[in-house]
Amino acid sequence: MAYVDGFVLAVPKDTIEAYKELARQCLPIWKEYGATGYAECIGDDTPYGEMTSFPRAVQAREDEVVVFSWIVYPSKEVREAANLKIMQDPRISKMMNPPPFDGRRMIHGGFVPFLQL
Repeated sequence: MAYVDGFVLAVPKDTIEAYKELARQCLPIWKEYGATGYAECIGDDTPYGEMTSFPRAVQAREDEVVVFSWIVYPSKEVREAANLKIMQDPRISKMMNPPPFDGRRMIHGGFVPFLQL
């Protein structure tokens, strides 16, 4: 059964191109470690809700854009092994120094799909 890692984060508008480049460089690394799908999406219609919203969830400021991303793996076991390898991969350390976003405000979670087109 597939497994999905999901992410929501706020990226400063003045570093969005650096974020895009980071994502382009990360994609083949994630694939190398077992990812079968990878998507990076820049918020285009993410209003700041009164109670809940994507911007509210990551405390996005006026000068930031919300990014919604997901990575698909064949199983949770592949995802867990991949994440261990990715965190130890020197290519990632080099690319994330400094990161083009505030990782403290990133939301991350693992999900089991139950319906898919």
